[in-house]
Amino acid sequence: MAHMRATVRLFAILRDRAGTDSIDIELPEPATVADALDVLAQRAELTDVLAGTSVLMAVNLEYAARTRELHPGDELALIPPVSGGCGEVHARISHEPLSLQDVSRLVASPGAGAIVTFQGTTREVQQLDYEAYEEMAEQRIRQILSECLEGHGLQAIAAEHRVGSVPLGETSVIVAASAAHREEAFAGAREAIDRIKREVPIWKRELHGGDSRWVEGVLP
Repeated sequence: MAHMRATVRLFAILRDRAGTDSIDIELPEPATVADALDVLAQRAELTDVLAGTSVLMAVNLEYAARTRELHPGDELALIPPVSGGCGEVHARISHEPLSLQDVSRLVASPGAGAIVTFQGTTREVQQLDYEAYEEMAEQRIRQILSECLEGHGLQAIAAEHRVGSVPLGETSVIVAASAAHREEAFAGAREAIDRIKREVPIWKRELHGGDSRWVEGVLP
């Protein structure tokens, strides 16, 4: 099988973790962006950060789909989430009770003139049981938050979603967004919670008076 070598440029947190601004990889020929990402994920210096960070591949200065074919001489770059503000993003799936104060503290900064928070709580039923495809759910929440951060010029944004049993009156999800002005903070928080409810692989079952039912959802 023929092989080709490629140099991948690294930026921001990826550069810091790798200790270099570029690394060389060897790929089968033909190869795709997905092949390059798989090889990079196996590099010891990048394994941990890639497991916890949503990234894109740029090919010849353009964002590229995973199916794009690569050719010798292509300029490759691994792109971590870009930042409209200070770039702070926090996403977590939790089996423990959530704290609005703790999540709010994550987005506070000297440049934040507004912090908007949202918390969803169990209502009307005795208990909600949440199930998640946890690895995918956390990654997808992080990607949504990164896009909200950039799209609304936020200082920072955080979201935590509880799984397991959430009794009546307890919190199942929290979103907090900070920005220089309230308009951006409100818009970023609203988009984040709307997309988390719509796009993240989390399901809930209502339990009340001995009865239970899965709440009807939609495909992302």
